[in-house]
Amino acid sequence: MPEEEVLTGGGVNHVVRAGDTVRRPSGPWTPSVHALLRHLAARGFTGAPRSHGTDEQGREVLDFVPGRTADYPLPGWVRTDEVLAGVARLLRGYHDATAGVPREGVWYFPPVEPAEVICHGDVAPYNCVFGDDGEPVAFIDFDTAHPGPRVWDAAYAAYRFVPLHHPGDGDGIPVAEQARRLRLFADAYGLGEDDRQALVETAIRRLEHLVAFMRERAAAGDAAFAGHVARGDDRFYERNIEHLRTYESALICRSPQ
Repeated sequence: MPEEEVLTGGGVNHVVRAGDTVRRPSGPWTPSVHALLRHLAARGFTGAPRSHGTDEQGREVLDFVPGRTADYPLPGWVRTDEVLAGVARLLRGYHDATAGVPREGVWYFPPVEPAEVICHGDVAPYNCVFGDDGEPVAFIDFDTAHPGPRVWDAAYAAYRFVPLHHPGDGDGIPVAEQARRLRLFADAYGLGEDDRQALVETAIRRLEHLVAFMRERAAAGDAAFAGHVARGDDRFYERNIEHLRTYESALICRSPQ
């Protein structure tokens, strides 16, 4: 067994690298996630790690995907138009590759209707691997995967990568620039008109879901989420919800003429 190296950045799970593999805690949802990853591999989608079952400690075993991730505050290279468009294209490719994955089974989050695809559930800079040139090459940490509509995943990815934050926070940008970059994301993904109209409203609902889940897990004694609440992450998201409600009409992105 190769020596294990602790990987940081997730904030919820204890994750280690052992040689060319990653070992992560498994859960009731792991069989569904591994079935999803096997399906992606069979479809030739290279933007996700391959699964290799579990080890003698019951941890899931996945390919280690070489490259770099990012976290907040976002470095300048993550904030480029090229990276934003690349993430949108990678997400579209992932969603398309999930066609045919059974919706039944145990998932981390319950399905969201209409269940058009298998959502990743947490497309963010810390769950995206970038190549040396900054090009997004893979998503990682599929724990939160669950059936849902494309826009449910796309709206959260846009929130994270545009980013659709209050302009006054450390990663905030002016509303007009948020609107421009949101259109760029929607264009690169190829979102339909109805989903484009629903992007901001869906981002609000997705953040409300995140705040409720975070507080529920903290109240149940989950140390990681209790730490997030103590740090004020839930209030940070609530501020961004209010920002999106205030500027929803300014951020609506319509299809290019």
